[in-house]
Amino acid sequence: MAIKVIKPGLATTVQDLGRPGYYDIGIPLSGAMDRYALCVGNWLVGNTEGAAALECVFMGPELQFTTDAIVAVTGAELPPKLDGAPLSTWQAFEVKAGQTLSFDFLKRGARAYVAVAGGIDVPVVLGSRSTYVLGALGGFEGRALKADDELAIGATQAPAKLGRSVPTELRRGTQPIALLRMVPGLYQHRIKPDSLEGFFADSWKVAPEADRIGYRFRGGKPLAFVEREPPFGAGSDPSNIVDSCYPYGSIQVPGGTEPIVLHRDAVSGGGYFMLGTVISADMDLIGQLQPHAKIQFQAVTMDNALAARKERQAMLDALRDI
Repeated sequence: MAIKVIKPGLATTVQDLGRPGYYDIGIPLSGAMDRYALCVGNWLVGNTEGAAALECVFMGPELQFTTDAIVAVTGAELPPKLDGAPLSTWQAFEVKAGQTLSFDFLKRGARAYVAVAGGIDVPVVLGSRSTYVLGALGGFEGRALKADDELAIGATQAPAKLGRSVPTELRRGTQPIALLRMVPGLYQHRIKPDSLEGFFADSWKVAPEADRIGYRFRGGKPLAFVEREPPFGAGSDPSNIVDSCYPYGSIQVPGGTEPIVLHRDAVSGGGYFMLGTVISADMDLIGQLQPHAKIQFQAVTMDNALAARKERQAMLDALRDI
C-alpha cells in the first residue's frame, strides 16, 4: 500500500469520471462533482484525465505516504501542507515516503481533488472506480474513507513535471452570485408565465440539504401552477407527474417551493415535474457551491448549451498545449 489514512476528513471518497450506461437500471453516474478539477489534477501529475483521485468535501484528510509520489490538489481552495509546510493548489509537488499530507482550513469552494501520479488503485466496478455510497458500490469498499484505511497507487502512465501549474485564467473559481444556465424542460408549460418569469428573476441560496444526490435552493417565490385535472397516477400535488425519467442536472421543484438540481448520485426517475436541466458546463460549478451561496437561474437554448460545452473543452485543450 502507498497511502495510509490518518484522518479521513469530512466525506472523502474515491472518484473518477463516473460510470455512464447504467442509469436505466437505477445506477447513477457517480464520479467527480467537479469534473474539470479532476481532469486538471490528473493532467498535472501525468495521469489520463479519468484516473481515480480523492474528492474531499469542506475538510481535507490527513494522509501518510509510504512511497514517493507526485501529487496535485485542485478544485476548492483547500491549501495542502506537507509535514506542516504550506504548498500551493493547482500545482504538482513531490511527496517522499514517510511524509504526511494534510490541509489547512477551506478558503473557497466546496470540493477539492487530490490527484496522485498513477491514480488511486481500487477495483473497477461497472467500468468505474467511483464511489456510490448509497449503493455501497465502487471506490474503497463502497464507502467514504475511514482512519487506518490503506490505499494503493497504480502504475504511473507518463512522467509528471514537478512544479507544473495551472494558469490563473484556467482555474474555475467561484462567483459572488453564480449563474446557472438551464435548458427549459418538457414540463415548463405547467407553470404560469408570470410565475416562471419570477423564477428566473429571483435570487436563490444553497440550502443545507446539498450533497452528491442533489442541491436544494431556497429564498425565491413559490411557483404558481396552471390548474389541471391530475392525470391517473400523478397524485394531487400540482408538482406531481406520472413517473418519468430524470436527466442528470434536471431541476425538480416539489410543491413549487424549493428547486432541487439532481447531481452525480441522484435517482434516475420519479414523480416530480422537471422545470428544466442545468447545462453540463455549469454542473461543476454547483459542486463547488457552499451552503447559503447565492445563485440565479438563466434560461438558454440548446445551441447555447453546446457552445458552453465547447468552451469548457477548449480550456482543457489549452492545458494540453502548455
